[in-house]
Amino acid sequence: MSVLVVIPARYASERYPGKPLVPLRGASGRQATLVQRTWEAARGIDGVSRVVVATDDDRIREAAEGFGAEVVMTSSDCRNGTERCAEASDALGGGFEMVVNLQGDAPLTPRWFIPETIEGLRAAPDAGAATPVIRCDAETLNGLKMDRQAGRVGGTTAIFDRDHRALYFSKEVVPYTADAEKAAAVFHHVGLYAYRPEALTDYPRWDIGPLERTEGLEQLRFLENGRTMSCVEVETRGRQFWELNNPSDVTRLEEMMATMGME
Repeated sequence: MSVLVVIPARYASERYPGKPLVPLRGASGRQATLVQRTWEAARGIDGVSRVVVATDDDRIREAAEGFGAEVVMTSSDCRNGTERCAEASDALGGGFEMVVNLQGDAPLTPRWFIPETIEGLRAAPDAGAATPVIRCDAETLNGLKMDRQAGRVGGTTAIFDRDHRALYFSKEVVPYTADAEKAAAVFHHVGLYAYRPEALTDYPRWDIGPLERTEGLEQLRFLENGRTMSCVEVETRGRQFWELNNPSDVTRLEEMMATMGME
């Protein structure tokens, strides 16, 4: 059975228009767009049979085809990346064991996160989807809190039960902690999802609930419709990780790439 990786890329972001085409400079000075670096991160991962960029914008299509990516054009009516993944999978004829949503704003996602998330979903037969989470250290927790104090939308946090079934996701830092020594109780959510095909097919048919609408987090639609999402704890193995959420994150990501020697 095959695994499809879809990189949803939308140009008309309200918060950061044109984000997929923002260039990032690596340690060697090479510049490549956000979507290209995300595509490069997905290629050659064990257990992945196909990687596509899904977009509704010709500028992104031209750029992606220019660096060799397979592109699936999707509707501008897609309300989020999960709906875009569902449409792309359908356009390709389906038949995949799983579909992975590798969001285009996370080029520093370590390669092993994808197979570990896939295996996490395979190990949770009651779950329609799985997503990775990272246990925070004091530095990461401080970064999340600083973003919120500055009024920036930074990383997302996750809460789950003892069987790793997701209970809630928030752009606020949850659970509340005033003590950096309790950082390990906070989990940073990684913008990566693995879906079973039947759950992905159902997703666009569900109404957007009040929690998804309030937080602006697509994964909450699963929870609001009583579906199980499994949280898979992953290790960074010493690698730095952050998403590009705001223009100010470009410098942060480039500094991380320089530190890690990423070209």
